[in-house]
Amino acid sequence: MPIGTAFHERTFPLCQSLNYREWSGYYTVSVYEVHHEHEYNAIRNAAALIDITPLYKYLITGKDATKLVNRVITRDINKVKVGQVIYCCWCDEQGKVIDDGTISRLEENVYRWTAADPSLRWFRQNGLNLNVQIEDISEKVAALALQGPTSAKLLKTVAEADIANLKYFRVTHGKIAGIPVDISRTGYTGDLGYEIWVPWNDAVKVWDALAEKGRQFDLHAAGMLALDVARVEAGLLLIEVDYTSSKKALIPTQKFSPYELGLAKMVHLEKENFIGKRALEQDAKNGVPRQLVGLEVDWTDVESLYERYGLTPAAPSQASRVAVPVYSGEQQVGKATTTSWSPILKKMIALASIEAEYSKPGNLLQMEITIEAIRLKADVKVTTLPFFNPPRKTATPV
Repeated sequence: MPIGTAFHERTFPLCQSLNYREWSGYYTVSVYEVHHEHEYNAIRNAAALIDITPLYKYLITGKDATKLVNRVITRDINKVKVGQVIYCCWCDEQGKVIDDGTISRLEENVYRWTAADPSLRWFRQNGLNLNVQIEDISEKVAALALQGPTSAKLLKTVAEADIANLKYFRVTHGKIAGIPVDISRTGYTGDLGYEIWVPWNDAVKVWDALAEKGRQFDLHAAGMLALDVARVEAGLLLIEVDYTSSKKALIPTQKFSPYELGLAKMVHLEKENFIGKRALEQDAKNGVPRQLVGLEVDWTDVESLYERYGLTPAAPSQASRVAVPVYSGEQQVGKATTTSWSPILKKMIALASIEAEYSKPGNLLQMEITIEAIRLKADVKVTTLPFFNPPRKTATPV
């Protein structure tokens, strides 16, 4: 049975919908109101506070901490400075992605590593005979995502930290309500935003300080439904939805190379040996059969399909995580993994895994849609990711 996170005593009274889901053994709010519209608008137009405590969090320390991190991930950690955060993936020996997450270099040999799935055993297996300590701090550290255009202004008023000079994918230390916190300029929305890492027992004090000051910045608590729409617009992957962890794959086609997930820039083949390197060298040399792409659905075509049946099309109210086939003519050439209506772009969009020869931006394909239990095809166009990428995400906030 799930349990509440460190913020549960604050999120529970706010959750009017009582719409929850389970995330890594915790109760997580899907949507606070009956619809996630206000929460999504907070992410894109104001500030949203999202409880991301259920992420798995690990502290890597010791003389060989850097060696372990470099052995496991595909990126070169030696290029990462203290105070920097990276997004990365890690693979099995066959070069197939096990998981993805962020690593913050807090000190020369101290790293905080986040993961979607439990990874302690994998990290410890690869840390054998190294002078390294790997601690699961998932239940010691709570985390909040503060996302949206007014998030920087809010943080400047509430945090004793150098928010003004905190660059994209950097981390700083400070205090909120007298509580020591780490603040990273990271997030899962593709917008200006921060993630706040808080000692578990003091989590509520930090929430209260943000909520009190947040009123003047139109701060709203936001749940997973709003976050799902935002991350699709940002072209960000979700494990077990847009790709399957190689640990959980049942057949070879359920396993993905980083080169098939748009993560090629995160594979540094020039660095010292790491898990999966030989297989990834072959992928880089020979190419891969699939590519992650964006799809823009032709809404005029959707309207005409509905008109055939005398119906008015309704934009889907939430992101769909049900995979649907994508076709070129009569031939299936891939699948759309997450589909959503984008309120800010006024388009229906999807993340999709498409055969490489059909994945070129501008290619016209068809995606299956179902009307009155009848399977039909709507026109879609292949596009590059992300769909939405505002300059404020990386710019110095005013």
